[in-house]
Amino acid sequence: MAEMSFLPAADGPGALAARIAASLAARSGFDAAAKLRLMAGGRQVGWLPRGHAGILRGFGAVLGPEQPLADGSVGVALLPGCNGFDARSAMLRTLARQLADAGHVRGWRDELFAVTAALDAPAIAVVERAAARFLGLLTFASHMNGIVDGGSAGQPALWISRRSPAKAVDPGMWDNLVAGGMPHGSDPLATLVRECGEESGIPPELAQRAQAHGSIEVLRDLPEGVQWEQVYVYDLLLPPDFTPRNQDGEVSEHRRVEVAPLLAIMSAGAMTVDATLVTLDALRRRGWLGAGEPD
Repeated sequence: MAEMSFLPAADGPGALAARIAASLAARSGFDAAAKLRLMAGGRQVGWLPRGHAGILRGFGAVLGPEQPLADGSVGVALLPGCNGFDARSAMLRTLARQLADAGHVRGWRDELFAVTAALDAPAIAVVERAAARFLGLLTFASHMNGIVDGGSAGQPALWISRRSPAKAVDPGMWDNLVAGGMPHGSDPLATLVRECGEESGIPPELAQRAQAHGSIEVLRDLPEGVQWEQVYVYDLLLPPDFTPRNQDGEVSEHRRVEVAPLLAIMSAGAMTVDATLVTLDALRRRGWLGAGEPD
């Protein structure tokens, strides 16, 4: 992604808000009619695109027959007749590799995500992370706003990070200072603390001070499938002299930005959808959005 210069918008706050809203809307479409509710144990674990269902049926008995549900939608069972966590996980491991070999799944991560109906529900299996969006699975992530409060001496600012151009998802886009998917067996805070160290060099004793601010659900169509994600939101107040340093190669740049240029970055559509929502949430909570800015 080419380097861009973002300056405070000359437009009024209403125009800036409209551009941010338009950018989010353009990237957040979801067509439920083109999906099957992917079911396991009587509960929904994903939104499976109908076209992907046809591909899966070519790999054997992965899906059950389509069944009408009480709300008028259509469901389909995942791995019908396959019982037990280990057996289902083994079948999904084989399936994910088949999908990757056939070119349907890219960006293999060697990281396992839970197949589950909720964060606090037992996982029925695990699957390679790269296959989660193809299946439209419910996934979980932790995002953190890195905040520098200017106090009476200056303007507040946020640290943001640019995703590596080698990333399989949203390469080169701006992101929250810390953002990471939650692997099976982790939890929101543990995920955040780990990602703080890997992405920004934030030591655990500082990362543990992050304040939780609920979650945001993201449900949208993507070229590779569906992003259905529960994003757990955190804020961390950073020392004024702190400078983040990436440790794992997944971040190409960190930048400290004040609110006006940050809004301009978001209005240009240069920040990921999830990070835009998480950032706006922090700015709203802290009263740093002017009148007419996005709610």
